[in-house]
Amino acid sequence: MSCHPDRERPLDGDIDPQETVPSRKNTVFVDGVILNGPTTDAKAGEKFVEEACRLIMEEVVLKATDINEKVCEWRPPEQLKQLLDLELRDTGEPHHRLLELCQDVIRYSVKTNHPRFFNQLYAGLDYYSLVARFMTEALNPSVYTYEVSPVFLLVEEAVLKKMIEFIGWKEGDGIFNPGGSVSNMYAMNLARYKYCPDIKEKGLSGLPRLILFTSAECHYSMKKAASFLGIGTENVCFVETDGRGKMIPEELERQVWQAKKEGAAPFLVCATSGTTVLGAFDPLDEIADVCERHGLWLHVDASWGGSALMSRKHRKLLHGIHRADSVAWNPHKMLMAGIQCCAFLVKDKSDLLKKCYSAKASYLFQQDKFYDVSYDTGDKSIQCSRRPDAFKFWMTWKALGTLGLEEKVNRALALSRYLVEEIKKREGFKLLMEPEYANVCFWYIPPSLREMEEGPEFWAKLHLVAPAIKERMMKKGSLMLGYQPHRGKVNFFRQVLISPQVRREDMDFLLDEIDLLGRDM
Repeated sequence: MSCHPDRERPLDGDIDPQETVPSRKNTVFVDGVILNGPTTDAKAGEKFVEEACRLIMEEVVLKATDINEKVCEWRPPEQLKQLLDLELRDTGEPHHRLLELCQDVIRYSVKTNHPRFFNQLYAGLDYYSLVARFMTEALNPSVYTYEVSPVFLLVEEAVLKKMIEFIGWKEGDGIFNPGGSVSNMYAMNLARYKYCPDIKEKGLSGLPRLILFTSAECHYSMKKAASFLGIGTENVCFVETDGRGKMIPEELERQVWQAKKEGAAPFLVCATSGTTVLGAFDPLDEIADVCERHGLWLHVDASWGGSALMSRKHRKLLHGIHRADSVAWNPHKMLMAGIQCCAFLVKDKSDLLKKCYSAKASYLFQQDKFYDVSYDTGDKSIQCSRRPDAFKFWMTWKALGTLGLEEKVNRALALSRYLVEEIKKREGFKLLMEPEYANVCFWYIPPSLREMEEGPEFWAKLHLVAPAIKERMMKKGSLMLGYQPHRGKVNFFRQVLISPQVRREDMDFLLDEIDLLGRDM
């Protein structure tokens, strides 16, 4: 290492802000690197942020509710690669070019805030959570200790306490994490730890064959979690559902007895409140009865349906959820808190989360700090760095109040009912079933198939309709709507209602547009 300090003095305030290299006589070199002064131009950076924020405001926020804008500007991958300057170079590029790139990113991205984006279980723009995201991005906190994230740890504590109250528990614990899939993994691992605490230190060797049970309509993350945790996907028992997609409790009990008879060790049941495709809610009270009889941990994946708890009218969909041992609930879905905002909640108040996940890193979680270290909650997470996701939901809740959040849920389900009734009236549209939540599943039958008998040929041809219409709507940019086959049923559309920016007229447009795009098939 070479070190050549000359006398130190402050840099002249009149120096050109573009000048980043000080004069030779007052420079400090270490390993050939000049250490005097900052190497970034703060003024230019601030101007770039200001101009980029203006661009975001004009091109994203102000256009979010404009139905005359396209939902997407579709380009195939190879063409989009050519349109976007994706290459990373040795030297940086000027700010005007970066702003042009920002414009391109906005132009070719899907406008999930658009009133006619119905493709996923999230949609729309909540202005309050957006501001919260701007703040957290600017502050760049990590939520593990009170010393580095005092405000956001207290916010998370307040939000978790309120969510626990809505579940119906008198007390509990929880943590925000990156996604409902991770919440389900937390639940599986926590249930296993409760069943066999030694696993944390001794690992899988010597354990019996652990078995878990979940609905045949469950989220695919259950299989991924079993694989990731070393339980094995073959040890996930999928319990049959009824015609509406709800787990059959009698079938669950039969499978539990069968697993025990085979010498396996059942430890977990995962029920679903709001399945991904059909929006079905498992009968939680009856499932809880089975779990109590057999001493099984009951986890409820309410990632999608949990927000119905905010509605006095619709919370009955989750009747019995207070009997669960753990719950996954994603406010970024129906309550629009911004991706991602996902809570894992546990009825236990004995520090089970911390006992299961803590590693007691001495450089973070010192026990002799000058404040109450119980606020250093990061050791109950599998993450180290963790985003302050609860803040987005907190800001929205503060802005709208509980009654405003309730209205979001009520309006979304009322719009769903409107759409269902319109589908029933229109020739060429056929419901799969009456929905109980915001998932409206239906087929569009083009004129060429309407007189055909519903046999194998009919269903084979109908299977091709939804993908073809989806391609046309994407290339036109008029709307985005998901489709899928499901458990023996050919491709159908799944319309999901979330955003309060969606109007009755948008429901009419949806059906009109599908008919327009598909009537010649």
